[in-house]
Amino acid sequence: MKKVNTWRLLFFFAGLMVIGLGIALTVKGQRFGVGSWDVLHIGLYQQFGLSIGTWSEIIGILIVTLSSIGIRQWPHVGTFLNMIVVGLFLDFFNWLLPDPHHFAFQLMDFILGTILIAIGCGLYIPAHFGAGPRDTVMLLLVEKLDWSITSARTFMEFTVAVVGYFLGGPVGIGTVVMVFALGPIIQVALRYSEKALKKCMKIDDGKHKQVEKEIIEQ
Repeated sequence: MKKVNTWRLLFFFAGLMVIGLGIALTVKGQRFGVGSWDVLHIGLYQQFGLSIGTWSEIIGILIVTLSSIGIRQWPHVGTFLNMIVVGLFLDFFNWLLPDPHHFAFQLMDFILGTILIAIGCGLYIPAHFGAGPRDTVMLLLVEKLDWSITSARTFMEFTVAVVGYFLGGPVGIGTVVMVFALGPIIQVALRYSEKALKKCMKIDDGKHKQVEKEIIEQ
């Protein structure tokens, strides 16, 4: 089980690092618009004050609370690690990466960042250390409504973007791209990551369900 947990930790933190890098890249290419959740955070900031970062934390805490009630389960430690670690990686990569001044480089950063955010989600979720607040909503929709990852993510991103827009948040072509692109890429990345994690842990399909049950019950 020690080897299993080691691989789970590697996938978990690798996924959060990739998400942080992806978000940093979309920030570098923000002339194309911000992500759905940032549309909401900016809209709330414009209507009620505080700061964009504060609203991100408030929404995160609210989501964790409501999701815990919905699944009747205390949040996993990974949920809180997600909120902290992604922010640390975001700040690091935002400091490390150069600011692109040409249209082509900004477009490349935005597209690559969007893809990496989705791949990062696909990497860390199979580790079962607890999904981040926003990914928890996606997984809750999948579980309760029997939706696919694509449908759940697209619905969530679209709803948040619309609410944020009516609150005065900025919506650009990049926002639309992220609404419809994240779900399908996460679904593909999740499938390959689950297979890769099972292979690394050297667990066959027959044994995987039992190990997964033990992990979730920890």
